[in-house]
Amino acid sequence: MYVKSNKQIVFVLCMALCLTLIFTGCSSSDNKGRVYWLNYKPESDEALNKVAEIYEEKTGVKVKIVTAASGTYSQVLNSEMDKSNPPSLIVMKNMNDINMWGDCCIDLKGTPIEKELNTDSYNLYYKDGRLAAIGYCYECYGIIVNKDLVEKSGHSMDELINFEGLKTVAEDIHARASELGFDAFSASDMDASSSWRFTGHMANLEYFYEERDDGGWTECPATLKGTYMDNYRLLYDLCINNSTVKPESLATGGHDPENEFKTGKAVFFVNGSWEYENVAKDVPSAVMIPYYCGVAGEEKAGLNCGTENYWAINSLASEADRKATMDFLVWCVTDAEASRILVDTFGVMPFMHSAESRNGFLANANRYANKGCYIMDWATSYQPNVDNYRTGLVSALNEYNADRSDSNWAKVETAFIQGWAQNYKAANE
Repeated sequence: MYVKSNKQIVFVLCMALCLTLIFTGCSSSDNKGRVYWLNYKPESDEALNKVAEIYEEKTGVKVKIVTAASGTYSQVLNSEMDKSNPPSLIVMKNMNDINMWGDCCIDLKGTPIEKELNTDSYNLYYKDGRLAAIGYCYECYGIIVNKDLVEKSGHSMDELINFEGLKTVAEDIHARASELGFDAFSASDMDASSSWRFTGHMANLEYFYEERDDGGWTECPATLKGTYMDNYRLLYDLCINNSTVKPESLATGGHDPENEFKTGKAVFFVNGSWEYENVAKDVPSAVMIPYYCGVAGEEKAGLNCGTENYWAINSLASEADRKATMDFLVWCVTDAEASRILVDTFGVMPFMHSAESRNGFLANANRYANKGCYIMDWATSYQPNVDNYRTGLVSALNEYNADRSDSNWAKVETAFIQGWAQNYKAANE
């Protein structure tokens, strides 16, 4: 029996619905059109409905919010796209969704909402070159810094603009730790509760710069070149050799890097935006800086930012509904009241006129973007056979932590590069 592929089914569905709309007319009887947002984030449902109510009161345009239950978005999207009045605003999570639904996403290039972006780093393009979806919120990670302790050590945040500056500050603080009463980096434990910060997040610096050299990845590459392994080593060495604990003790874990930072025992803490609420109360001056690692031009680097939340306007919706949706999106990211509500629920939004994030680390990310700094996207998301791959990285890093020789670093490179190829093959056999 012949079974159509998912992409074939979607294409047939798109064509059928387009014909339906041609013969049955617009999906809204109101010339203003309407907005139907199929929402991916259940935790945002209340805020989105509040924004919808405000917009309806101001404009008379109806805004319908339907929120899929957690873990059911793909099924709900499939069902809703099969209806005569499909969502006008849909959420794409990644390139897999674009490959599936790209035929049904209008080209957002040159549109009013695209012009409001402060970066193109969260854009997803379909195979024909159309801008299919734009990221509307994101998370970030990097190096969290206690600004007060930097200044107490006799240094300035102005020095922390590249690896050379970071190295100078960190090594000086570590050398004077007993005098100062605090050290440079908190512990870089390799147990399961912590190792992801280095085998996932910090590893991203190697992947990102290699991806950038390749012109961008749209799918997992079968092999890595390892071009930036020396840069990864520079930053990793700086962390483990200028720390509150000895590198030899990292394998078993048991330290508390977050608490070391919160209690003023360490100036630097490698982590992400989700830590803001945890540390800001104890360290109000906490800010986040990029993974500086000695790459040329890194003074223009921003934070490591990524998302699984991309807006796409559905080509199957009527022309009036598509226009209403575009107008609504522009209002969402420019209106002071609406963007305040949305930023507070999403954390941050990458648009020039959106409200400032109250999450200080996400606000840092947006300020870097607004200054024209490049964003280090989450290329680490491509790690093949991820759990097995990272297990190999942890094992190799632990050998290196115990004896920081070149021969042991060669094992780390093997785990990074050959491990990638092996796990790609295993995941795609």
